[in-house]
Amino acid sequence: MDLDASGSGGWRFAQCFGDKGDVEDITEADIISTVEFDSTGNYLATGDKGGRVVLFQRNESKKGCEYKFYTEFQSHEPEFDYLKSLEIEEKINKIKWCKRQNSAHFLLSTNDKTIKLWKVFEKTLRVVSESNHFEGQRPLPAPTSSEHLRLPRMSLQDNIIAAMPRKVYSNAHTYHIHSISINSDQETYISADDLRINLWNLGISDQSFNIVDIKPVNMEELTEVITAAEFHPQHCNMFMYSSSKSNIKLADMRDSALCDRHAKCLGFEEEEDPSQRSFFSEIISSISDVKFSRDGRYILSRDYLSLKIWDINMESRPLKTIPIHDHLRGKLCDLYENDCIFDKFECVWSGDDKHVLTGSYHNFFRIFDAETTNDVVLQADKSAFKAKKVGGPLQANKNGLKNGRPGGLRDQMQMETLDFNKKILHASWHPRENTIAIAATNNLFLYSAA
Repeated sequence: MDLDASGSGGWRFAQCFGDKGDVEDITEADIISTVEFDSTGNYLATGDKGGRVVLFQRNESKKGCEYKFYTEFQSHEPEFDYLKSLEIEEKINKIKWCKRQNSAHFLLSTNDKTIKLWKVFEKTLRVVSESNHFEGQRPLPAPTSSEHLRLPRMSLQDNIIAAMPRKVYSNAHTYHIHSISINSDQETYISADDLRINLWNLGISDQSFNIVDIKPVNMEELTEVITAAEFHPQHCNMFMYSSSKSNIKLADMRDSALCDRHAKCLGFEEEEDPSQRSFFSEIISSISDVKFSRDGRYILSRDYLSLKIWDINMESRPLKTIPIHDHLRGKLCDLYENDCIFDKFECVWSGDDKHVLTGSYHNFFRIFDAETTNDVVLQADKSAFKAKKVGGPLQANKNGLKNGRPGGLRDQMQMETLDFNKKILHASWHPRENTIAIAATNNLFLYSAA
């Protein structure tokens, strides 16, 4: 993927799904809360705050990487915990696809408390077309003897896409589930909340093993929480988890049953300059997302102000630190007041591990070359539709230049008029092509590059 002079890096807007009205008119339930390509890239899933899962399928009849609606189902409903007097939201926190074994699709979806394994498959509907009382729609006289009796005949009426919950994994988390990750063995997965990580077998829903527990005996001594967790893409015994204390721990399940105390954990932790410390230091250094590269050698982490690339064999410091929100350092007070400082931005690797992506405010998102850290700034908004209509490159990037020189979108990112209600928190990268799916409030944007 070459970076072209227009600043758009060859990226073009491809599609947008969802209501294209103003942000003020958006229903809370329609806001997209997670987005995920499957391992082939032929299917794409989104989950929203209304508990719905929407699946899209690659449109093979079109040139390029285009998708069409496949099916939609209600994954979770709002619940009430009577013991704790707490409402449990239906919002989908994460979706993970299982690798396809047959004609059906299997995927995990979770809200704050309950994980479900869904089977999505094509189903044939048949109806009775002939019987002893009807031939099609025409009524027949009742048969007068046994010789006139005939077997009913079925005929094909329709093909539908059905979704069934095959397993429901519940009552294993006291705190809100924020991460799920399927193992490379395709038999087990982990689920993580603020203080614990559990290991499940996909086929067993009433039993899980606690493999990390950082809850102190006295909750007043609590100093950190788990913020994200993920299995290694190749080694089924390894996983990592990040914490609010800006460190990442690698754990090996072969070493010990409880990986937080006894396993060989490599702590990736940076010392902070004392002169830079402030009331906000701990909040902005909390890691919001971690991802293994596809080959499992590197780790990508995102905190509020920056993106970091780590080598798993070098714990002392990151290979690269990429500033994302340096222009917001002077606004931390305001961001704390409006709660934006607690926003959890995700980060993703490209399918070939050569690029990384993360989001920002005002619907801006940035794609970086993992080697040179040259970047492309794009914006998921209505200007993309206009560019598509005229058939040119992304309109807002006409004057954009790379490497930090003055340019259209990079200048706009640092303006005072940023809309903090518009933010790109969730994204997914096609595993085999330069196609990205971006969740922008209630819209799903797709961009492609040659």
